[in-house]
Amino acid sequence: MIEILWISLILLAVASMLPKTYNSRFVIGGTGWIFLSIYWSLQPGPYFKIQDYINAFLVIAASIISLFIAYITLKARDKKESGYEVFISLSRAASVVGLLYFLFAEIGFLNTRIISTVTDQAIWVTGRFGVPVEQVAWNQLAVNGMAVEIILACTAIESIALFSGIISSATAAPAARKLKAFMISVPVIYILNLQRLAFTASAYGFSWFGTPDESFHISEHIITKGGSLLALFLISYMVLKTLPEVSDMIDGALKMMKIEFNRLTVR
Repeated sequence: MIEILWISLILLAVASMLPKTYNSRFVIGGTGWIFLSIYWSLQPGPYFKIQDYINAFLVIAASIISLFIAYITLKARDKKESGYEVFISLSRAASVVGLLYFLFAEIGFLNTRIISTVTDQAIWVTGRFGVPVEQVAWNQLAVNGMAVEIILACTAIESIALFSGIISSATAAPAARKLKAFMISVPVIYILNLQRLAFTASAYGFSWFGTPDESFHISEHIITKGGSLLALFLISYMVLKTLPEVSDMIDGALKMMKIEFNRLTVR
């Protein structure tokens, strides 16, 4: 199953790197989206088994949307309109997001490296706030004897990959503006995530909000979750303000998808 994903991401990356004079990039990109659609279509089963119907619905929707994008991208190889170029930018964004995330999710030594690095740095940040903290395992820190395990989801790699992909899609933007967008997103997300881990570990270790379990739930799923959503909203605003090309790409892709959808439904 994972091989299908790697094939799709490599095809999308190749399509986004080919010069504009190569119409074959639409064929390569469209094929990549087909493989991505196949990958998503294989995901609902495990979610249905654990009765996680929301995620099952989301991956089914992702499969359908990917297939529709594949249809439009393949169709674009014979088109002269410049509007279809947004799907090459979209392919670039998807490939960067996917490659960044799944390299760390699926390759053992990279997975271990990022988790251990975040664990070490979270311990350092927690200590700077004057909280007694110790490392009890390569991926665990303990405050007041209460250990917290760091997993991949605790590294902020999803958000980092997402913003890296979004920024990479703005191919027409000057390098200086792309660097600015990167600096106000990726490093900020990483630093805020370390502070989130320090707060959660401290709340859990010292039972700030009731029992240790209650404190963990409130700090992790309510306080820091709300703060993270607000931070991501503000960062998204700043990135889009810095790179209006990203907004143009999204608007262009939605416009072309609406046009093609109308063409299909009126037949």
